[in-house]
Amino acid sequence: MTTAGSVAAVLLLAATGCGSSENGARNSNSVQPAGAGKPLGGAYDTGYGAGGYGSGATVAGSGSGSDVGSGSGKAEPAGQLSVRDIESVGSVVTDSAGMALYRFDKDTPQPPKSNCEGDCATTWPAVPADDASAAAGIDTALLGSVARADGSKQLTLAGWPVYRYAKDTKAGEAKGEGVGGTWHALAPDGKKAIDKKQKADGGGGMGGMDMKAGMELSVADNEKLGKILVDGKWRTLYRFDKDSAWPMKFGCLGACLDTWKPAPAVDKTKAEGIAGKLVGSVKRPDGSEQLTIDCWPVYTFTGDTEPGQTNGHNKMGLWFAVTPEGKKVPPTS
Repeated sequence: MTTAGSVAAVLLLAATGCGSSENGARNSNSVQPAGAGKPLGGAYDTGYGAGGYGSGATVAGSGSGSDVGSGSGKAEPAGQLSVRDIESVGSVVTDSAGMALYRFDKDTPQPPKSNCEGDCATTWPAVPADDASAAAGIDTALLGSVARADGSKQLTLAGWPVYRYAKDTKAGEAKGEGVGGTWHALAPDGKKAIDKKQKADGGGGMGGMDMKAGMELSVADNEKLGKILVDGKWRTLYRFDKDSAWPMKFGCLGACLDTWKPAPAVDKTKAEGIAGKLVGSVKRPDGSEQLTIDCWPVYTFTGDTEPGQTNGHNKMGLWFAVTPEGKKVPPTS
């Protein structure tokens, strides 16, 4: 149930961060909380591929930070764990079948505790502790177990409960990385594989591109698109035509989030090249805070595997890079 306080927060956001003439005449009485009403779109809710991953976008399960997938959730034995290099994610722990293993930010490692039950556990099946062993590159001492609510024993790595993702269908996939902003592929030491990769790349793999240290939002001069907004890891930010800025609604829900990752909210003092009044945030149905630019929720694209890429621009004619003025960059030939 939406509380009066949360409505007020959205109203305040709208009043302070939503002043662009692009969004037309605005009346505070018309503001709706994030995710209210019917999801926009249809077969294009995913924004990726003809018909996408299915036409019925649904709101994430309560507290899971995920969308409910189509996997059976069957608890398959882990077998011998190994380390596999997955492009754009890094060195990831996999089971004996080569499937990526994950951790959940809402769990705790000390003491180990799983907070993924119900629908969440259907999308993110717990990995059984029985029969798990470690190959070279993984310290056996880091393996353990935790009792789940149903009495079963779940594998832990450095205290973190271990899961698979139901939408990973073949070895070497890591579609679950970053889902809901709370799910991450596991590194061999139990940390997030993506964090270790970014550190190895020199703080986000920006190469020779220039960005002031500590900036979370900046402007890049792209050869094809001109000046566009990028996050602190130099990833292009996109907006979706099936979203709505006024009233704020989400068109990217469910399986769409496997491909388009909501950009986390940023500290305005760590943004450069853009007017502070255009930088805001909105609460998604899973409770996470998403960055908004001139009231439009913005995302990163999993198809951008290197900093500075713009492979998501004009995808499906619905996804567009964003200018420093908060406008969408026009399609390119």
